[in-house]
Amino acid sequence: MVAYLEACLEEAPDDPALLAAALGDIARARGMMQLAKDTGMTREGLYKALSKDGNPSLATILKVIKALGLKLTPKVA
Repeated sequence: MVAYLEACLEEAPDDPALLAAALGDIARARGMMQLAKDTGMTREGLYKALSKDGNPSLATILKVIKALGLKLTPKVA
């Protein structure tokens, strides 16, 4: 999961759609129903936000990252 996200961010660091889609891939693999419960969002809302064409808010991204057991950590480029 971490390696996949790192690879996506390395490949296209300025592409928020790729990050959202990668989180969507991980979410579907882990179980969207449980993620919906953990984030307090609807399954449909998560599918839409984390799709290739989705445009999730930063709040949504942070909720998903936390629910997946991940932590967003800043790093000097």
